[in-house]
Amino acid sequence: MFEDKSQELTPISKLGEFGLIKHLTEYFPLSNESSELGVGDDAAVINPENKRVVLTTDVLAEGVHFNLGYVPLKHLGYKAVVVNLSDIAAMNAVPTQILVSLAVSSRFPVEALEELYAGIQAACARYKVDLIGGDTTSSNSGLVMSITAVGIENGENIVKRSGAKANDLLVVTGDLGGAYMGLQILEREHAVFLADPNMQPEMEGYDYILERQLKPEARTDVKAILEQLEIKPTSMIDISDGLASEILHLSDQSKVGFRLYEEKIPMDNLTITTADEMNLNPVMTALSGGEDYELLFTISPNDFDKIKNHPDFTIIGHAVEKEDGNFMVARGSNQLVALTAQGWDAFLGNQQNG
Repeated sequence: MFEDKSQELTPISKLGEFGLIKHLTEYFPLSNESSELGVGDDAAVINPENKRVVLTTDVLAEGVHFNLGYVPLKHLGYKAVVVNLSDIAAMNAVPTQILVSLAVSSRFPVEALEELYAGIQAACARYKVDLIGGDTTSSNSGLVMSITAVGIENGENIVKRSGAKANDLLVVTGDLGGAYMGLQILEREHAVFLADPNMQPEMEGYDYILERQLKPEARTDVKAILEQLEIKPTSMIDISDGLASEILHLSDQSKVGFRLYEEKIPMDNLTITTADEMNLNPVMTALSGGEDYELLFTISPNDFDKIKNHPDFTIIGHAVEKEDGNFMVARGSNQLVALTAQGWDAFLGNQQNG
């Protein structure tokens, strides 16, 4: 959990709740004009300047969403921010502020929380968002984090999940499946360590997929790229629970069906070879793995020429009428495979079917 075993550690009780908050947040300067008042008062003040305020929140619980046996606290802090900023990006909005709340047990010293907040601070600096508040309390069951992210955008720029029309093109950023395969490597090596603590983990050569799992990035850059291309998506969602699940969300909200082409799904070669090594179907890692935090969106077919050769985007399918359903067209054939949501469900603790 905390790497430096030699230093004398500070119990949280020495600082108290308010002292802890002040200690952890004193080096978070405000950088957005919309952040009128930040940490230190009864409440934060945001001035949206006649724009729309976009809000999202996410809870991460130890033992459910992360395992501190192999997740460094600094990486956890960074990732916890990123997963929320990804939701803001999926609305085609600009993230501007976050609030962080922690429930933490007495086994965590102040120095461990400093590591966590170093990751939070790194994400704030990377994405130019302000930490403007939050809360801390005690926990009897490890570490629980809740992060709320705020975005500000002109109303006409916001993109919902509900705007796709039949014949719209289905587009994805980046590549898929890597985060899930990174998790498989971490789980495998952690199991080996638990069986024999003298064994050294075999992580060499897996750098890309490990980073996709431990330190993902939110695609806040996509908004500007699409504006340069003069494209406004008709619907959009981030890929947190797997490609199939997110397609079904767009289908449900937009009242359309989709055709996804297996051969078009973008995957890194390391993802494919690692899946093969572990006897997994590479395509299923993209369809059901989740945590890629890429963006999935639809555009008008009239925008095809603007996006067709762009390195950041891959056209992977198209929308059809609702009654035509949601299917993947299998590679090298016209066989239709029904899309089902098998992404992560925190209440089941595994992949869900349905």
